[in-house]
Parts: sequence; C-alpha cells; structure tokens
Amino acid sequence: MSVGYCLCMTEGILLFSAEGSLFCCKSRKSKVRLHWLCQALVLVAAATGLGFILASKNVSELPHLVSWHSLLGCCTLASTALQAGFGLCMIFHKQLRLSSPPPRLKLYHATCGLVVYLLATVTVTSAMFSDWYQATVKGAAWWVFLLLPLFPSLVVMNQITNAYLRRKKITS
Repeated sequence: MSVGYCLCMTEGILLFSAEGSLFCCKSRKSKVRLHWLCQALVLVAAATGLGFILASKNVSELPHLVSWHSLLGCCTLASTALQAGFGLCMIFHKQLRLSSPPPRLKLYHATCGLVVYLLATVTVTSAMFSDWYQATVKGAAWWVFLLLPLFPSLVVMNQITNAYLRRKKITS
C-alpha cells in the first residue's frame, strides 16, 4: 500500500508538472491516460494491501481498527475511492450531464486529490510510530524514513497550489 501511495500516486500527480515527472509525455491526452493508469494502480495496490491486512488480522485473531494508523488508513481508502469517482466524473462529464463546467471540475478534482495525497502521507507517516516499525527500524534510518514521505508531499502541494490557485495581480 505504501508503494502504491508513495510512488504511483506521486508520479500520477507529478505527470502534469513541467519538470517533476519521470515520464516526459508531450501531449495532455497522454499525460491524462498515464495519470489514470497510475491512480488505478494505487487503487489496486490499496485493495490488495487491504485484503492482506484483513487476512492477517483474521488468522492471528487480532482486533481490527484499534490504532490511529488503521483509522487513518480507512479514511484514506475511503477518500481515495471517492476521489477516483470524482476523476471518473471529470472524464465522463458530458455523458453524465453534469452542470459544473470542466474547469471547475478540474479545480475540485485537484483540491480533493491534494487532500487525499496529504491524508495518505499522514497515514504512511503514522505507520512509522507503530511498535513493530520502531522495533524493526532504529537510529538514523528511522528519521530518514520518517522524513522521506514529507518531501514529495511538499512538491505535490506546491505544484497543485501553483497550478490551481488564482494569483492576485500585483498593481503598483
């Protein structure tokens, strides 16, 4: 799940930046398709991870939803599914006969996507405070892994706010 959220979702968002993506597609249509593919991979990774988590909890007879990480994870999964629905509304806005114009849908999609991305970052970071993780990763490596998800989230946040927030014209 972490790989899906940290790599696929990050790359799916950074596809639209001029310099931040691994893929250097020229056309917007190609970028949109790659974005869709990356985000679909996130959903597949999340569903697969959820299946393994549920199976593991059932086999070991441990209770579900008892940690902050698990509660945040449920919120992240639900918001990811909701965001995927918003993305589908953007793709099929004509067929769905939505009243909002496409530029407004893009703004809503980007804003909700930023919230999902930041929620995913908080969820991944909260996993690092679990007893298992702290017993497994120690010392300087723990700090490196703690800070690692924060840098891409700053880049993504900067990209989305620069692309969608209206800049006030400075008049002198």
